[in-house]
Amino acid sequence: MALEITGTLIKKLDVQTGNSARGEWQKQEFIIETTDNFPKKVCLNVWGPEKVSEISGYREGEVLKISFNAESREFNQRWYTDLRAWKIERADQSSNDMSYSVPESTSFPTAPDTDSDTGEDDLPF
Repeated sequence: MALEITGTLIKKLDVQTGNSARGEWQKQEFIIETTDNFPKKVCLNVWGPEKVSEISGYREGEVLKISFNAESREFNQRWYTDLRAWKIERADQSSNDMSYSVPESTSFPTAPDTDSDTGEDDLPF
């Protein structure tokens, strides 16, 4: 399930590292604030050294467009949900790609005046 959110980068939390059966891992969480009428703060995360270095390229205060997956898992009869970002881009960059020029309105020619007093009727009935 891929979702998308746009918001202002509020804070980048510290990088977390560890070892698992598959080797070393890196994870970084960051907070954005949505640009809705009623703004909400949302915590998302990225996994892997490539994504961690990618998020370090963004500054706090920048408006980002983030594609992410929501993943939940159970541990000790409690459920935990991750919002894992897989694509991050500046919001102004994506809006420029989709900008379209609106053609100026063209006026239509006016219909010719018909004279109904001449007695001529073009209608077949």
